[in-house]
Amino acid sequence: MAVALRLYRIGKKSKPSYRVVVVNKRYKSNGAYIEEIGKYESMVEPAFFKLDKERFDYWISRGAVISEGLRKLLKNRKI
Repeated sequence: MAVALRLYRIGKKSKPSYRVVVVNKRYKSNGAYIEEIGKYESMVEPAFFKLDKERFDYWISRGAVISEGLRKLLKNRKI
């Protein structure tokens, strides 16, 4: 199974927030996901970001690919 870590958008139209989820790469971007491993809220000051590092490392070790948007977010957060 091809697995990816990506941001899943939730919230209102003008106030988005995101979940960091593990998904099958063949599913739609807002389709079913395997596991939620974090949250990101960009509209609050300061921006809120929470990630379960243990589960993140587990999925990376299993061959999960990080999406471009999540990769940029992690780079900005220096994780």
